[in-house]
Amino acid sequence: MSNLQPWYHGNITRSTAEGLLSKAGKDGSFLLRDSESIQGAYALCVLYQNCVYTYRILPNEERKLSVQASEGVPIRFFSMLPELVEAYYKENMGLVTRLQYPVQKEEEPEEEPEPMTSLPPQLPPRNFGSSTSVNDTKEEPPKGSDLTRPSISETFLQRLQYVDMASIPEDHQKSILEYFRYNIAVDVEQVQNGNPTLPNLKKLTFHICKNLNSEISRTLPSLDALQRVIDPPMSPGAGRLRSQHSADPSQSVAFKLEQLTKLLYSIEDKTKNAVFDSVGYDGGHRNSLIPPAIFEVKSESIGLSTKMFLKVDVESGKLFLKKSKDGPEDKYFTHIKILQLVKSQKVHTKLVVVLETEKEKTLRKEFVFDDSKKREGFCQLLQQMKNKHSGKAEPDMITIFVGTWNMGNANPPHNITSWFQSKGQGRTRDDTANQIPHDIYVIGTQEDPLGEKEWMDIVKGALRDITNISFKQVATQTLWNIRIIVLAKPEHENRISHIFSDSVKTGIANALGNKGAVGVSFMFNGTSFGFVNSHLTSGSEKKLRRNQNYTNILRFLNLGDKKLNPFDITHRFTHLFWLGDLNYRIDLPSTEAEAIVAKIKQQQYQELLRSDQLTMERNEAKVFLHYEEEEITFAPTYRFERETREKYAYTKAKATGTKYNLPSWCDRVLRKSYPLVHVVCHSYGCTNDIMTSDHSPVFATFDVGVASQFISKNDPTKDTQGVIKFMNCVANLMTKSKTKFFIEFHSSCLEKFVKSPEGENQDYAEGSIKVRFGNQVELIPIIADPEYLLDQHILISIKSTDCDESYGEGCVALRAAESAYTEFHVTLTHHGERTGTLSGGIQVHTSEGKQTEKLYDFVKVERDDSGAPRGKGDYTRSMMSAADISNPSYMGVGYKSQVDKGWSYSKPEKKGSAYSHCSKDSSVGNVSPKKTPRKTLLRCATGSAITPSRNLGKACEPGKPEDDIPAEMFDNPLYGSMTSRGGKDADAPPPRKGDHLSPPEAIFTFPKPSEGWGDSSDRAPPTPSPRNRSYTYSDTKPQPSSVTSTASTTSAPSGGGLQPQSYTKKPVVPSRSEGGMGMAARPPLPMKGQAGAPQFKPRDYRDSSELPNKLRGPSRPSPPIPKEAHHELPPAQKMGRPMK
Repeated sequence: MSNLQPWYHGNITRSTAEGLLSKAGKDGSFLLRDSESIQGAYALCVLYQNCVYTYRILPNEERKLSVQASEGVPIRFFSMLPELVEAYYKENMGLVTRLQYPVQKEEEPEEEPEPMTSLPPQLPPRNFGSSTSVNDTKEEPPKGSDLTRPSISETFLQRLQYVDMASIPEDHQKSILEYFRYNIAVDVEQVQNGNPTLPNLKKLTFHICKNLNSEISRTLPSLDALQRVIDPPMSPGAGRLRSQHSADPSQSVAFKLEQLTKLLYSIEDKTKNAVFDSVGYDGGHRNSLIPPAIFEVKSESIGLSTKMFLKVDVESGKLFLKKSKDGPEDKYFTHIKILQLVKSQKVHTKLVVVLETEKEKTLRKEFVFDDSKKREGFCQLLQQMKNKHSGKAEPDMITIFVGTWNMGNANPPHNITSWFQSKGQGRTRDDTANQIPHDIYVIGTQEDPLGEKEWMDIVKGALRDITNISFKQVATQTLWNIRIIVLAKPEHENRISHIFSDSVKTGIANALGNKGAVGVSFMFNGTSFGFVNSHLTSGSEKKLRRNQNYTNILRFLNLGDKKLNPFDITHRFTHLFWLGDLNYRIDLPSTEAEAIVAKIKQQQYQELLRSDQLTMERNEAKVFLHYEEEEITFAPTYRFERETREKYAYTKAKATGTKYNLPSWCDRVLRKSYPLVHVVCHSYGCTNDIMTSDHSPVFATFDVGVASQFISKNDPTKDTQGVIKFMNCVANLMTKSKTKFFIEFHSSCLEKFVKSPEGENQDYAEGSIKVRFGNQVELIPIIADPEYLLDQHILISIKSTDCDESYGEGCVALRAAESAYTEFHVTLTHHGERTGTLSGGIQVHTSEGKQTEKLYDFVKVERDDSGAPRGKGDYTRSMMSAADISNPSYMGVGYKSQVDKGWSYSKPEKKGSAYSHCSKDSSVGNVSPKKTPRKTLLRCATGSAITPSRNLGKACEPGKPEDDIPAEMFDNPLYGSMTSRGGKDADAPPPRKGDHLSPPEAIFTFPKPSEGWGDSSDRAPPTPSPRNRSYTYSDTKPQPSSVTSTASTTSAPSGGGLQPQSYTKKPVVPSRSEGGMGMAARPPLPMKGQAGAPQFKPRDYRDSSELPNKLRGPSRPSPPIPKEAHHELPPAQKMGRPMK
């Protein structure tokens, strides 16, 4: 009975409870709510001196309730909550103050009209039955009483009068009339006596289907023989079916038809599988039959433009370069010779293809396509080619199709393939990419009138028509007319595991399923996915109710790893996709309807989107916090007249008057991913040709990086133990709670979650508190190999000690600390609300190991200053300006401004340290900094070397070897330890003929104080570094006229430092895409490593990019010092002259 008490607020959130108590403002104000951490428990919240104190109320084994109050107070048990509350009105019960003023539950103003406005669209209105009964009773005026009802026989006879039976055989007409006149009454009597078989109806159907029955009897033996030929071991079912049929002629026709249908499906599937196997086609990722595609382009070379044709043959793995469309195909490059695709960001039609020539040199070909869609299709085909012929056992990138459609309670048209091919308005796929099948299809529907199996068969059939693949069903979940289905390629069947599905009702009183959400989650190898399809409250004025729907779905949709109990679905998955009819409208007056339609015709979408409710609510952080949505470039998808897409039906006649449904983007696809993971959206739009509903289907496609189930190749007995260190953590929490806090760390790379020591509360302010966690926390991962560990994430929850409830959750990517100690800043959220921030430092130590190349690193984006073609001589000059070659999603660099993702990373910069005295070389010719090991040696003012450490301000001690300095940074296992020798590039021999300089490498490392970037006030925010980026410091000044001299041939100045020492460790063998050294007169291009080449460490071009000037590091920093020359810094007052 507690739910009838005014002080009981049910499952409201902690922040809502604090807000209600703050509004009450009196000491002793209290309320009870459900516990967020323990099911069946409660939380007693009490206000005292403007702070909220929370006490847990726990049931014991006998279901008796007790309050966890102060120590020393006897525990009392109560049977009912009212009894407990009454007792704590007394003094000295262990609470901070006695209970005095119950805070009553606030009535939501949006809840009252909800039943009147949202019920009719989903459920039949009350007058629907009466309106149909008018037709049914037109011929029955004498039966005026509501209590008098015609018999079932009379009802059916009346309906029979309106059925045209001219084409029905006379004997069938007679049998039907006889059944409704006499025999149906006998069936009714049989049911009343306990026999539900309706024997007279069976006789009628048997008579009508007499010819069909005999045809089935004649057909089944033929199908049985065909089945036994196709699949001898698996055909006993057909034999049994035939024997049952012949032995029991009284079986219903419906049963026989069902068996016949099953047999036909079985024959079709077995035959298709046999044919596919005979030609080596498994319908899979590596055997999809993609036809060759030809692209007309302009080739840019030395400022001249030449027309030519590119033919991509995915199946053979070849790229043909032809001068005419029908010309000879004698010039081609195989997939292994195609090293890199570099997209121009400024000119969306331009693409650079980096190729390896026959003489093991590299060639940079620049092409301009007709439009950006053609360029995108070309890149997708080449990426598919690389993946198809890569030979990898497991994929590191998959493509996902996400679609949502409110079907309007109408059956779909015969052809819906345009939806799955991303054809229509908005950002769509090029026709050349239509034949590329996606790995996973996720389809969400609302107001779906079909049965689950019927809709599944339609979708599978449409995908089979497009791809010739029979997709496997992963999961399906239905709530009333809201449905989500997930299909995957057959080859991924064993890669998908831990499948969960659930639903949440948000209809009237959160009890009806006409509105709500369905969800599916699963693991794809080592990557977790979540998909939510929701249908939120309708009505332009119901914006706040929709926000509440979203929060309820977040809290109560139970998907993913159950061990992640403190986290809602926004943090449980590497990638979460939210789709559906969200029902957010254009927030303009109804008088603007015609003006809105006019703007739509003129494609002035951005102006209308400024009034889009979802956009406004997201900008105010009220809903979908830190989610991302691709730019909308298609017309509003609601509300159309059915069977046309030319006219919006924005008025609807209601009993209460005319209702306006302004054209709106109701149907949306949003996503939220962990930090520093690869996600790229390739299409986002709606169809034009599916018109059975008043909504248009919406599609979105994504490239998503995935992690494999990792198996370490290292010897487990010799493998170094890894460690993850969190230090100097400070949380700023938006709460009035008076309690102590600790941090919980969760991750799949940990054996179990880890708790930090209690934090120290500081700086109480109005509605917020700062908590400092001074102790360092060390986490021991289960696997220390960098290939595995750097792809992992740590989930963080700030919890209270009094009720073990979470006050905020966040996520930290271990890749951010790949190269050194890194500072992080994370926005904390709880149930979709911003609840504070957490900042601190993280350091990751891994074992030795090499990271493999990723498919998604094959395509980069180059941020160039000019899209105009340039000659060979202009290339070096271009690289001097800001050039960014990076994965746009992986590094957070894209074609549009980035939204607040809720996280940022940076390297610490401490003023007054020796870093500020390191040399800086700004010479023009230095365009390609080299990578260094993680333990980078820096040169202080005295010329001695120092190692970056956490205590950056500490002075060096003369005479103490560098190895004795406790470095916080660790060696990069890809490039070997550098603690006992000079830089790996320091002793590189002069370039040989045939070697080429690599393209510019992006300096996406975090800004270090040693780089001498000056005052931080004019510097852009730091950008997280991609994998395996570092660079060498040098005090040598290369000659501007010779790019090559900067690499290895220039000597150090006489007074500057020592000569570089030899690099003796054998470097990792470079792949074909890794760069080497180059000639001065050649553009910097990647090259293939050769046997017997000089012992230098080449660089992976796919990980290269360059920051704008304010973020770019020095052109050529100082080289490392030999170990014997390492000295610590003298005291600060004895600092020597600056480096040259």
